[in-house]
Amino acid sequence: MNILLKPVITEKMTQQGEDLNRYGFVVPKEVNKIEVKAAVEEMYGVTVKSICTMIMPSKKKSRNTKSGVISGKIGSYKKAVVTLNEGEIIDFYSNI
Repeated sequence: MNILLKPVITEKMTQQGEDLNRYGFVVPKEVNKIEVKAAVEEMYGVTVKSICTMIMPSKKKSRNTKSGVISGKIGSYKKAVVTLNEGEIIDFYSNI
């Protein structure tokens, strides 16, 4: 099972990465902090200081189209915010 599904790249997480050395990842709901820590350390070669996990609730979305209002739902997911030791960094844009 793949532990790190995708990184969370938003303005807030980018700012926290620069200032507080924190990075966010979307992970499966079944994994725990120990598995996330091992996956981050193995994939990026960094040392993890702490991890906070949270389950983000589902949200209702709607949009207006020519045929009327379309309503839908975005499912819930688990997010892990990883804090690294001082002087270490993860570069998400190196493979682009």
